[in-house]
Amino acid sequence: MGLSRSPSVLTLTIASGNPRKVAEIEAMLGPLPLKVVLQPPELEVEETGTSYFENALLKASAAAQLTGTWSLADDSGLEVDALDGAPGLYTARLAPTDDEKIAKLLQSMADQPYRSARFCSTMVLCSPDGESIESSEGICWGEILKSVAYPGGGLESLFWIRETRCSYGEMTAAQLSRLGSRGKAAREMAPRLRAQLGIR
Repeated sequence: MGLSRSPSVLTLTIASGNPRKVAEIEAMLGPLPLKVVLQPPELEVEETGTSYFENALLKASAAAQLTGTWSLADDSGLEVDALDGAPGLYTARLAPTDDEKIAKLLQSMADQPYRSARFCSTMVLCSPDGESIESSEGICWGEILKSVAYPGGGLESLFWIRETRCSYGEMTAAQLSRLGSRGKAAREMAPRLRAQLGIR
C-alpha cells in the first residue's frame, strides 16, 4: 500500500495508546513534516516476543496493518546485572502496581552491594503493509538505589543516573532525549525514518 509523499498527508502511527509516550517519542524524533498519531483505541497486541525487538515489531506491524500507515513502536525494560538481567522483558509485568514493583525489586536487591543496571529500548519502523523496515536501540546505564528518589513513581524512581545526578524519573525532556534509552533509540531512528519516508 503506497502513501503520498506530500508532507501534508504523510502520517506516522506510534503504536501506543499512551498520549504522553506518543508526545515524548514525537519530540525525541525531532521536527519532522509528519502527522504523528496514536494507535487506534481498538488495537490490542499481546507482547509474546522473546526480545524487545520482537515485541516492538508485533506492535508496529499490527498498527501498520490496521491503519495503512507507516508505524513505529518501542519496547523497553530494566535490566539489573545482579539479577542476571531481570526483570528485562517482564519489567511491565513485574507486579500489578508501581508500589509492588518497587517493593519486589528492592526485596530482590536487599543483600546486593553491586547495583548496576540499565534501561534498554528498541524501536521498530514498519511500512504500511506491516513489514519491518528499520530498527534502532538505546541503552541508559545507571544503578539501583536503596530507596526511591521521590514518592509516587515507578521503577524509574529507583534508577539513578550518574551523569545527571538524579533518578531516571526526574530527568528533564532534554536529558531523556540525550541520555534516556528511548531517546537514544529515537535519535538513531530519526535519519533512517526520514530516508525511508522520503522526507528532508
